[in-house]
Amino acid sequence: MPPQPPQKIDPITAWIRIHGVYDKDKEAEKMEASSAERRQRLMHAPPDATLDLHGLNRHDAWAALEDFFANSKKRGCEKVLIIHGKGNNSGEDSVLKRVTLRFIEVCPYAGESGHAHARQGGTGVLWVLLKKTDPEEL
Repeated sequence: MPPQPPQKIDPITAWIRIHGVYDKDKEAEKMEASSAERRQRLMHAPPDATLDLHGLNRHDAWAALEDFFANSKKRGCEKVLIIHGKGNNSGEDSVLKRVTLRFIEVCPYAGESGHAHARQGGTGVLWVLLKKTDPEEL
């Protein structure tokens, strides 16, 4: 009997034979777990970079925040600290705190944020976790 020509296999079947079955639910669970693990790790980690806004007006503070976040993201920082002060000399509320909070709302790199511990400045300091992005976006 003459040898038979090899059977053609569609690319998807070939991929599954090599790599196994792709399970979207398992991949989603892995991503959730790794995201939660990353968050927990960063919550207890020291910041990768710090910006002190004391002495700046609102316009200079905004520009400093833009540069700081862009540079922090390019350097691969995951957690940053922003010292805006408590506003003791601002009358009712801290001008720099309002600017910082507004900036964090619109910044594409800024993720979860919160006040630092009292020993790190409390309500005069914010920590920010930077979002993960693809290296191609930078």
